[in-house]
Amino acid sequence: MSTDLPLPVVGADLHHEELAAVRAGRLGRVHSWELVTGVDGPGTRLTVFLSGCLLRCQYCQNPDTWHEHDGMPTTLDELVAKLRRYAPALRAAHGGVTLSGGEPLVQPAFTANVFRAARELGLHTALDTSGFLGAHATDALLDDTDLVLLDVKSGLPDTYRLVTGQEVAPTLAFGRRLADRGTAMWIRFVLVPGLTDAPENIDAVADAVAAWSTVQRVEVLPFHQLGRDKWTRLGIPYPLADTRPPTPEQTAAARDRFRARGLTVY
Repeated sequence: MSTDLPLPVVGADLHHEELAAVRAGRLGRVHSWELVTGVDGPGTRLTVFLSGCLLRCQYCQNPDTWHEHDGMPTTLDELVAKLRRYAPALRAAHGGVTLSGGEPLVQPAFTANVFRAARELGLHTALDTSGFLGAHATDALLDDTDLVLLDVKSGLPDTYRLVTGQEVAPTLAFGRRLADRGTAMWIRFVLVPGLTDAPENIDAVADAVAAWSTVQRVEVLPFHQLGRDKWTRLGIPYPLADTRPPTPEQTAAARDRFRARGLTVY
């Protein structure tokens, strides 16, 4: 089936055609992409960062991906052509494609179509998501998803709300859904001194994650200041300007709380 966009039209008709293409998943908004090894899933990955996110995480590294309209309009054909070009090398490196962001589930139809095409090319697929929009992921999309990198920002509702501006319940519901359907998960948790590092908050994350049978690993990621310059450049007040990274001892202690529940932790 062809995924070509309609011929250019003008005025209201152009807006209508673009909306139709977006809804059909033939047109998306892409912030950037990169080739990476050892992160964002197994092997060497083509990681594509989609634009748009409903969370406003205090430690966000990519605030320039918050708004969908800031991304580059990209047709499905254009992105699939890129996948096809890199597919032999990605397969040889036991890797694949990861959709990240932003939040790829802001663009669920485009995400689903990219993963369908990737699977047809024999590529491993990974979805990097907060899970807040997990209800937007259809069963068909998840059928084409080999791995979910699920960012569990916090475990306590009040802390999650403070960190992200949103509620934790949708993420927890998505984790349960993935486990029930047998979808592999890698969990990511960012350890931020004074924000997410309270023992009771870490324990709440660990307890939830330990109940999901398909979790393969937990990554406890120490907070850093690498995203600060983007906030400054965008003119957004950065709430963690005075926050220092956790010490190695603090990070090790947090990892131990996950290991105590029988989880594989990095």
